[in-house]
Formats: sequence, structure tokens, C-alpha cells
Amino acid sequence: MTLPGNRPTWLTFDCYGTLIQWDEGLLAAMDAILSAKGGDIDQPAFIAVYDRYEHGLEEQKPHRSFRQVTALALEMAMKEFGLQFDSADADLLTSSIGRMPPFPEVVETLGSLKAAGFKLAIISNTDDAIIAGNVAQLGGFVDRVITAEQAQAYKPSQQIFRHAWKTLGIGMDDLVHICASPHLDLVAARELGFRAIWVDRGTGRKPLSDYRPNAVVPRLDKVPGLFATNGWM
Repeated sequence: MTLPGNRPTWLTFDCYGTLIQWDEGLLAAMDAILSAKGGDIDQPAFIAVYDRYEHGLEEQKPHRSFRQVTALALEMAMKEFGLQFDSADADLLTSSIGRMPPFPEVVETLGSLKAAGFKLAIISNTDDAIIAGNVAQLGGFVDRVITAEQAQAYKPSQQIFRHAWKTLGIGMDDLVHICASPHLDLVAARELGFRAIWVDRGTGRKPLSDYRPNAVVPRLDKVPGLFATNGWM
């Protein structure tokens, strides 16, 4: 499998679900929050409702911070399930996000890509203060972090990607984007036309029916081999 175009200067990454263990971390955070409420609550069903509210709030204008989005989405989901919401619940959720660890292969792989001469950036639907705890766990290999807070827009909006490229001083031909989210990052790749590698970690998320990423890998540590096939490493 080879990728089109020339060797990129920058590799841009989605953070949560691609580098950081989002599903596992969110499940643990919700377990802590819901266990304190008592009762038998279907956690997967609750998280699905939370996700629906979160993505809906991210699409609304004016822009809300991710801290505000998570708090509102959690409050709305808890109301739907007949649970009492407290601001401490939202604080627990956002603090838990910042502590979510990377997948086991991520730090070593980022180091290999950095050693090969690529510049590394994250483009993420979050706030600067929240993602700081996650980035601190990535071995110091990430050169730039672009957030929804900085761009005042959430993926899949073109605004956050265009803001990122302007910040990095590059065009689409200068990058390859690596992501795990079909309905955020791959939607933008389809609309804007940048090269994208989908990290399919077996979560059940499916790519878009009308779009094929340039490559699919099961874990991040398969990316260096893919690049070697291209003669980029």
C-alpha cells in the first residue's frame, strides 16, 4: 500500500481515540460519575446519549469551550436519565479527560516519526488546558497543538483545519493527517481533499460510505512501515 503525493513535511494527528485512549477513559470517568448516583444505569446507552448532546453542542454558534460543552452535554444526558446533575460531575469528567493515557504503542511511534524528520502536530476538539495533561504524556515529540479553543470551531468544520494549516504555515500537500474518527476527521478529508490515514482500532466506527481514506492501519505503530513502503523512512 502506497500513499499519493510527495513526502509530507508535517504529520497531523487527531488526539482522542488516535493517540489517547478516549473510549476507555470516558467509560472509566462515566463509571465513577454514575456509580455515585446509585441505581442500575446502562453505561453504553448513557454514553451514546452524552455523545449525541456533545456533538450537537459543538455544532452550535456562538462557540462554546470544550469545558462548557462537556458540562452541558453531561447535564442534559443526566436529565434524560432522570439523574441529579452537580457541577462536581462535570469537573470530574474534564479532569479525567486530561489524565487519559496514550495507547501503548503511541509514544515510541511518535519518537520514530520524529527521528525520521517529520514535524508532528495535533488537531483536536478540546481546550488548551484540558489537552495539556495528555500532551505531557507523549514524550515531548509533538511540535504544535491546535485546539478547537484556538480555532473557535470544532471538527469536522473546515475552519479548524484551515486554522491549523495557517498556524503551521503549510498547505494540504505538505501534510498527511492520521486519525481514528470517521465522522469528524474523515468528513473533513473528504470535503477538503487532504491525505488521510485512518487508524481503525476495532471500535466499530466505520468509514463514510462515499469516501475511502488513503490508507487504513489497525494501530499507530503500523504507520512507519507504511511510510517505509513509500520511501519516506
